[in-house]
Amino acid sequence: MAEGHNYQEFVGHIREAGSTIVLELRGEWDILAASVVADRLDALTGAPHPDLVLDVSAVTFMDCVGLGLLCRARHRARDRGGRLRLTGVTDGGWVARLLRMASLTGEFEIAAEAIAGATCLADCVAV
Repeated sequence: MAEGHNYQEFVGHIREAGSTIVLELRGEWDILAASVVADRLDALTGAPHPDLVLDVSAVTFMDCVGLGLLCRARHRARDRGGRLRLTGVTDGGWVARLLRMASLTGEFEIAAEAIAGATCLADCVAV
């Protein structure tokens, strides 16, 4: 892990809806995020038939390294008979911009809305 940085800087709430894991990404997704989070994403996409939703609405910056993490996670999920979806992708956001620039808009399944009925697994605040 990168010295002085922790997982919570880049990953917020983790929720579960049935067999679907919803992971909130946040902050700046660059080489630092990759060094901190890559192993966790590999673990989430390493099981048979993973169903992972990455909520990118709180991502404030993403470069090609961050995009590479998304591509790797998508590829690993598909290779194991699962799926990876993105939610929180807005027209003016970093993720949408990078997907367009890299001609990858059709490669990712975009969920227009968050997954309903998700139960908190980690870093959730009781309301």
